[in-house]
Amino acid sequence: MRRIYADSARKEEFSVKVKQISVFLENKSGRLAQVTRVLGDNGINIRALSIADTTDFGILRLIVDKPEEANRILRAAGFMVSETSVIAVQVPDRPGGLADILAALGLAGINIEYLYAFIGQSSDEAQVIFRVDDCDKAINVLQERKM
Repeated sequence: MRRIYADSARKEEFSVKVKQISVFLENKSGRLAQVTRVLGDNGINIRALSIADTTDFGILRLIVDKPEEANRILRAAGFMVSETSVIAVQVPDRPGGLADILAALGLAGINIEYLYAFIGQSSDEAQVIFRVDDCDKAINVLQERKM
């Protein structure tokens, strides 16, 4: 199974399990810009992101190249931050590619809480972040099936 790099400078130390930073934001104009500015000003690169919102607040989910540093810097800037383990999978960019991954996880009884995709460096694959109930089991299932 191929893996993505959360930190492109350390390609020899890659893993499909990556840290996701979640930032809780008031649903106000400019709050998202503040988060991205704080990260950018501190040399932290955003690799992927997703935002879910309600009327009053949003949850910004980020994959960054330096998650521990991002967590510390965002907290110091006054943001509510949490860290979660997720898995990153390169899914074949073809009809049914994602369905194959989802079927394998479903057959193994692995619950997917949410997922989001982003553009990677390869045009042959899509990058997908999965939040599952058991990261290690999900990784093993996908590796056993050579996915």
